[in-house]
Amino acid sequence: MTDDAPATGLTELLARRFLTTDEARGEKVARWHARGRRTARENIADLVDAGSFVEYGRFVTAAQEQRRPLAELVVEAPADGIIGGTATVDGRPCAVLSYDYLVMAGTQGMRGHRKSDRLVELIGRMGLPTVFFTEGGGGRPGDVDLPLVSALDVGSFALWGALEGVVPRLAVVSGRCFAGNAVLAGCADLRIATPDANLGMAGPAMIAGGGLGRFAAEDIGPVEVQAANGVLDVVVDDEEEAVAVVRRILGYLAGPAPFAGEAADPADLRTMLPANDREAFDVRPVVETLADAESVTWLREGWAPELVTAFARIDGIPVGVVANQSTHLAGALTADASAKAADFLGLCERWRLPVLSLVDTPGFMVGPDAEEAGLVRHASRMVNAGARLTVPLVGVVLRRGYGLGAQAMLGGSTHRPLLTVAWPDAHLGAMGLEGAVRLSLAHELAALSEDEREAAVARHTAELRAHASALNVARVFEIDDVIDPAETRAVVAATLRAAG
Repeated sequence: MTDDAPATGLTELLARRFLTTDEARGEKVARWHARGRRTARENIADLVDAGSFVEYGRFVTAAQEQRRPLAELVVEAPADGIIGGTATVDGRPCAVLSYDYLVMAGTQGMRGHRKSDRLVELIGRMGLPTVFFTEGGGGRPGDVDLPLVSALDVGSFALWGALEGVVPRLAVVSGRCFAGNAVLAGCADLRIATPDANLGMAGPAMIAGGGLGRFAAEDIGPVEVQAANGVLDVVVDDEEEAVAVVRRILGYLAGPAPFAGEAADPADLRTMLPANDREAFDVRPVVETLADAESVTWLREGWAPELVTAFARIDGIPVGVVANQSTHLAGALTADASAKAADFLGLCERWRLPVLSLVDTPGFMVGPDAEEAGLVRHASRMVNAGARLTVPLVGVVLRRGYGLGAQAMLGGSTHRPLLTVAWPDAHLGAMGLEGAVRLSLAHELAALSEDEREAAVARHTAELRAHASALNVARVFEIDDVIDPAETRAVVAATLRAAG
């Protein structure tokens, strides 16, 4: 062995390592940048702490040596189109994977599957929150070096799916994300997408191959469709913002932090609700006033807007917030809103985030149209999800808490949360007050003239309204307290701290 043998080996290592970097494919990267895009390695570098990324399988090549020269594969297909490893984000351990669209359109190669399988298995063993940039075209034909027929024994999807409830999983979707890539995104706990994203169970070639017509990629699962149906949780302006949102969400998972920022004046909450309790109002400013400044992340805004879901911090404590939104269907709980709530409560349970429920609902939506949407199934899912919560739940009735819908917002009962309070002008009842009068007095009202009937309804509704007031509900201890709205933030934070 000559004296320079170690140096020669190191030289080869560094040369091969260089070929896996963006610097080795300057023209491709320049064209990608010209489209306003960032490379897979740029997104990872922006996300993780500098110097913390430990990469797995960087030297893997596509299994196509029977078709293409090895030297070509080393240069043109670095890492077999998927980059992954462990890192830290703001000092906290995580894992990150990213398909590389500059390698065969981010398709999933067989050796790439072996890499992702290895990493996903390690993620479970190490208990690492994981971020997956899933852009790509699905399974890759042409990997001929391995004996394959169906490739249905690939373990990636089962391994990734089995991590639900084991570790938090975030998917970032930009550009085209079809077939297997879309399944990986869909199996994640949350999906964050840029406006140019398309997400679908099949891309144009597979759709055409199935005889279902020819479609442009941009017509398949665009963002406006996937946000409106609840597939996407957060839509951002670009990949830079996507990474910023990921960092903020990972921060919630780190638990309470000393609150050193700003908060709105809690006294503002006293004047945020309209004097007329039949008038709609936007509940989001209420959430933002309760939360620490710039700590709120809204989720699934485009789907079932009659229910608001968000992550936030209250006095440094990370929480999941669910709130009725009266500007849409008066805040009634539709089938979609119930499904949205059930999904969100389940996510908070898996991620061990306490829940704050802000109640202002006339109850579940009713009627034949509501039932056609599967309301019973989805409403019951919501009740189950709330009843099964083991994380702290705090309920605040802002204005109206009626019927089974109000109970579902509170885990099934006003006594299910660790604390249930109401604001002074709130009312609670088994159903809407006027409806309750018309139902309970139906026989008596039928004997009256129309004018007499409506006067009687108004009189009895006013009497029932006084009976259903928050203070009267608290008097018989159906709720724990009635509080000054300005006290809400402090009361919620104190209760969550007491819960440990």
